[in-house]
Amino acid sequence: MLAASCLINLCIGSIYAWSVFAAPLGAKLTELLGHPVTAADLAIVFTVANAVGPITMISGGFINDRLGPRGVLLVGGGMFGVGMMLSGLATSVGGLIVTYGLVLGLGLGMAYGATISNSVKFFPDKKGLVGGIATATYGLSSVLIPPVANALIQRVGVSSSFLILGGVFLAVILVSSIFVVKCPQGYAPEGYVPAQRAVGGKADKNWKQMLSDPVFYVMIVMLTCGAFSGLMITSQASPMAQSITGMSAAMAATAVSVLALFNAAGRIVAGTLSDRFGRIAVLRGAFVLEMIGLGLLFLTGTGNTLLFMVAVSCIGLCFGALMGVYPGFTADRFGLRNNSVNYGIMFIGFAVAGYFGPTVCRSILGSTGAYSSAFLIAMGLAAAGIVLSVVFSSLVKK
Repeated sequence: MLAASCLINLCIGSIYAWSVFAAPLGAKLTELLGHPVTAADLAIVFTVANAVGPITMISGGFINDRLGPRGVLLVGGGMFGVGMMLSGLATSVGGLIVTYGLVLGLGLGMAYGATISNSVKFFPDKKGLVGGIATATYGLSSVLIPPVANALIQRVGVSSSFLILGGVFLAVILVSSIFVVKCPQGYAPEGYVPAQRAVGGKADKNWKQMLSDPVFYVMIVMLTCGAFSGLMITSQASPMAQSITGMSAAMAATAVSVLALFNAAGRIVAGTLSDRFGRIAVLRGAFVLEMIGLGLLFLTGTGNTLLFMVAVSCIGLCFGALMGVYPGFTADRFGLRNNSVNYGIMFIGFAVAGYFGPTVCRSILGSTGAYSSAFLIAMGLAAAGIVLSVVFSSLVKK
């Protein structure tokens, strides 16, 4: 069941390879429309795809918690694959917003919420590790897909690449969904005795009870602060690498894969460490390393390929840590029973970052011609995340 869930996440995680598609799509639309369309102009497509996910994570979560994940995955996976295929036929930015941003994005949210929440329920003794594994395969997609997509684009063009990849993903998701089953209520491994929650969680809470807890608002804002830089860099990694350091398109695709590799590694490593040392301690360390990575990006210039790679590795590691820890973090605080819905609501923090990260980056690039100010803003938000982690600890102690 966990392997099937991971395979589904490997497919839907291809959204992180967006920056490889952005420039060729811009060239295609420029030719079709007769006016320049850049990768930055298309960032809104990636933004919408990330922003709408919580809608179906929450609605699908209600179905998942009650009836199980299989039907949710079949519908969500179908929307994801069809949305990607239709994106290959889009002839305008608006068309891409509908096909990739809405259809694919809504399908992604439905499938992602079902796989992550259901997997964590099956492993109450290792929520951090399993949350890390399940989300890592989602992030790992960007290690595998960018070079494949880049090769496909060079050979058959960007439109056909969307059609081919969408068809493959659709088939894999639908077959894998058959093997994902609902976790029985109250399930626990043999001999497992739940320990008292280190973060102060009590009985299982539904979404209304969660929203009445002040700690929820600290957690969701902390998620937004941490995800901001990861989503900002992910959405523009390829053009950013080419603009800042002068990398070739092929080398920039490698940079996207490096970012994704550390993103995936961060999810497993941080999830495992959080089971042992606590979620909040790992998150606080991730915020510190995130600031270091952003500082290195700020210092990167033409020809500094190695420094750019180190910087995006740090940011990918921290972004992955955040995404790997938060499923277990949410379950610790508010319980496993309603975690599909609760985590879907918590994921709104990610969606907010998914909107503002790429949008702020695009606006700053358009007005200044450089990314430097965007890096400074992201550093400020990472610092705010550290402060919020202290506030969280204080509230829980009280």
